[in-house]
Amino acid sequence: MRALGARLALRGAAVARGASFSSQAELECIAPLFHTVQETPQPIPTRVTGTIPKWIRGSLLRNGPGKFEFGNDEYNHWFDGMALMHNFKIENGSVTYMSKFLQSDSYTTNKRANRIVISEFGTIAMPDPCKSMFDRFLSKFKIVSTDNCSVNYVLYKGDYYVSTETNFMRKVDPETLDTLEKVDWSKFIAVNGATAHPHYDPDGTAYNMGNSYGISGTRYNIIRVPPQKTSAGETLEGAQVVCSIEPKEKTKPSYYHSFGMSENYVVFVEQSLKLNISKILLSQIQGKAILRSISWEPEQNTVFHVVNKHTGKKHFTTFHTKAFATFHQINAYEDQNCIVLDLCCSDDGGALELFQLQNLRKSGVDLNETVKQLAKAYPRRFVLPLGSCVKDDVAIQPLNYSSATATKQGDRKIWCTYENLHDHTLDSCGLEFPQINYAKYNTKKYRFFYGCGFQHFIGDSLIKVDVETKKAKVWKEDGYYPSEPIFVPYPNSVEEDDGVILSAVLTPHKNKNIFLIFLDAKDFTEIARAEAPIQIPYGFHGIFLSQNT
Repeated sequence: MRALGARLALRGAAVARGASFSSQAELECIAPLFHTVQETPQPIPTRVTGTIPKWIRGSLLRNGPGKFEFGNDEYNHWFDGMALMHNFKIENGSVTYMSKFLQSDSYTTNKRANRIVISEFGTIAMPDPCKSMFDRFLSKFKIVSTDNCSVNYVLYKGDYYVSTETNFMRKVDPETLDTLEKVDWSKFIAVNGATAHPHYDPDGTAYNMGNSYGISGTRYNIIRVPPQKTSAGETLEGAQVVCSIEPKEKTKPSYYHSFGMSENYVVFVEQSLKLNISKILLSQIQGKAILRSISWEPEQNTVFHVVNKHTGKKHFTTFHTKAFATFHQINAYEDQNCIVLDLCCSDDGGALELFQLQNLRKSGVDLNETVKQLAKAYPRRFVLPLGSCVKDDVAIQPLNYSSATATKQGDRKIWCTYENLHDHTLDSCGLEFPQINYAKYNTKKYRFFYGCGFQHFIGDSLIKVDVETKKAKVWKEDGYYPSEPIFVPYPNSVEEDDGVILSAVLTPHKNKNIFLIFLDAKDFTEIARAEAPIQIPYGFHGIFLSQNT
C-alpha cells in the first residue's frame, strides 16, 4: 500500500508530526484571500510534483465566495460573496482545474444592475435610487431570500446541488459546473430553509434540518429525503418532516449550521447563539442585515435533543451542558446504550461577527488584536446515556473509555460534561472543518478525524487526530493556507486511515501558486502536489466525486 506514491523530500518545516504550534509575533496579512477573482471556465493543466496514485480518479469539488462587490457596492461579510465553484479533476496521475461562478438569481440580478440588489447574511441591499420614493419605501417590506449557494455541495436522489442555509438550492452539473434549476425547499415541505450539511444513510436516504416560522412560533424540523427518484426530473418530492422540536424560546430559536446523526438517532444541538425572529422580520425595514439579529447569550445552557430518526419519536430526556458555540459535528455513534457525540466547540459565540471582511483584510497589529478576540474551536466529546444508568446528583462516566460525565437532574434532564479529544498540540490553534472516513465510519465507532488548524481566521495547517490517544499529526507550510481536508479511501481498504487526504492549499502571495495536495492519510506525509498559476479566495466546503467503476 505504502508504495503507491513516491514520497517527496520534506520541504523545510512543511511536515511536523506531533508538533505543537508556537505563537507568532505578527500574523501574516491574508487580505488577498478575501478579494474577487476571475473564474476559470475552461480546464487548465497543473504542474504535478511527486506521484499521484493512478487509482484516484474523480473530482474534488469545492465551494465558497469568489466575488465581493458589484459596481461601487461592496459586501460586508465573508459569507456574502458570490458562490464560486471549483473542480480539481484527477485522472491518470494528472490534475486539471476549472471554476465557474454560480449563475444564481442573486448573481445575475446584481450583475445586470451593477450593484447589490439582493441582501445577504451580513449585507443589506439598498433601494434602487432610480425608483420613486414610494417604490423605495415599498421595497423595504419585501424580504427576498438569496440563492447564493456558496457553502457546500450536497446530494439528493443522485443529483448534485450547491447549498447555503436559505430555502433555495441550485442543481449543478458537477462535471461542467454549469448552473441548472433552482429548487425551493418550501415547495415540497414546510420549512424555511435547510442546512448545507445533510447526513446520509448507506442506502442514500438523506437527513437534514430546517426551521419553520409561523403563527404558532418557530420549530426545528428534522427532514428525511428518500434515496431514489420515482420519475424523471423529480427533485425533492417525497421529502417529509420526521419530527418537529419546539425551541426554548419561541421567538428566539438557536442558530445552527449542522447536526449530529448516529445509526438510529438525530441529535440536534440547541446552542446559545440565538436568532431574534422579530429583528429578522424588521431587518429590511430598518436597513439592517440578518447578522444583526443574531446574539450570543451565554447565560442560556446548551441543550441536546435526541430523536429516533426512524419513528420521529423524541427521547423523553433532554441533555444539557454549559453554553458553547458549534458549527460542525465530527461524528456520532451508539455504544452501550449511549450516543457518543463529537463536535468542534467554542466557548464564545462571537465568530460570526468577527468574520466581517473589514476584519479579514486587516494587517499588522490590527490583525493580531482582532484575531485575539476569536475564540478557538476544539474537538470535544459528549456521551448521552439513553437508559436509566444515571443517578440523581451523581456524576458518572457512562462509558469506561471516555471521561465525559452525565448527572441526572430531575426526571427528564441530564447534565453533561465533555471530554477533550486533543492534546497540547492544538492548545494554541484549535481545529475546524472536521472530516472523517465518512463512507465507512459515519455513525460508527471510529478512531481518526482530520481538520484544519486555525491559528488565524482561516486554516493554516492540516491536522490528523487520534481520538484514542489524543495525539495529532500536523502538515504545515509557511505562507500557505489549506482548506477543508477530504478523505479518499484506498480501493478495498481495510484499516480506517488507509487512504489519501486531498486539500486545496491557497496563498495570499501573488508570486506563489496554489496547489492541490495529496497526503498519505496514515502517516500524514506528502505524496504529491498539483500546482496552478491562479489565485483562489478562501472557501468553505467540498466533496470528492469518484469516477472509479
